[in-house]
Amino acid sequence: MHFFRALTVSLLPLGVIGAKKASSDKFEQFHSQALSSSPIKLEDTNYGQLTSTPRDYSVAVLLTALEARFGCQLCRDFQPEWELLARSWTRGDKKGESRLVYGTLDFVDGKGTFQSLGLQTAPVLLFFQPTIGPHAVAETGPIRYDFTNGPQSAEQVRAWIARHLPDRPHPEVHRPVNYMLYIALTTGFLGVISFISVAWPYIAPLVQNRNVWAAISLILILLFTSGHMFNHIRKVPYVAGDGHGGVSYFAGGFSNQFGLETQIIAAMYGLLSFATISLALKVPRISDPRTQQLAVVIWGGVIFLMYSFLLSIFRIKNGGYPFWLPPFS
Repeated sequence: MHFFRALTVSLLPLGVIGAKKASSDKFEQFHSQALSSSPIKLEDTNYGQLTSTPRDYSVAVLLTALEARFGCQLCRDFQPEWELLARSWTRGDKKGESRLVYGTLDFVDGKGTFQSLGLQTAPVLLFFQPTIGPHAVAETGPIRYDFTNGPQSAEQVRAWIARHLPDRPHPEVHRPVNYMLYIALTTGFLGVISFISVAWPYIAPLVQNRNVWAAISLILILLFTSGHMFNHIRKVPYVAGDGHGGVSYFAGGFSNQFGLETQIIAAMYGLLSFATISLALKVPRISDPRTQQLAVVIWGGVIFLMYSFLLSIFRIKNGGYPFWLPPFS
């Protein structure tokens, strides 16, 4: 009995060494496949071989369903990012120093695996950690990546995998150069330059006209002082009922307003501005005294009426406003 016990104890290190050697050989086999095509396309058989224990390497496997009949849009959206990550990692770690293998198992090729894992949805990303060797962990089960936030980028998944691979290389994701984008941007830029060069003699008088810039500035000032941005921020209604079957165009209180109210106020400000500018610039240039006097009366009357209406609106917004002018009160 003592002889057989001693024989068993003496053979244990040989068994451990044999398991490590078999695991290393298995990693070299799959790593060589990954160098030619990463991620490795898996089936039920080689999925079991890749993820079986003991293993002195890590495995990242994406279980997906890419065929259109399964209707997995998330699978199709994430697949290019997954392939980019696997290729970038494998090219950046040709010697296999990170001891990580990327694989993809489609539902068509791995129905048995999906059934054994009890999976009802896809995609599912599983990360298997080493069970033997210097980076071994006690937990042999896989870690599952969370796809609840929708399609993930290659950089996000790489960061998640890197957290589970301490003290090992973490190759960066290298996206291919989008030459078509640069060509399109260059072509568009040259097209704009060519258009400006040809059309500049016609555009220059408009761009250099002071009245055009004054009109644009005035329109923007009137637009924003009337409360246009307030409407977009607060999402105010256009009009509201007055409680008696009618329509209320002005909201009570200085912190409330309607969409139509903003347009009315902007139109009033615009008319007051135009009348003031006409009195200051246009009327003095009228040569006929009677016509000039008539213009002063007309524009003065417009200013008086609009200002009277504006004060009445202030009284609607705040009943305690003390000022008013006839005919509006």
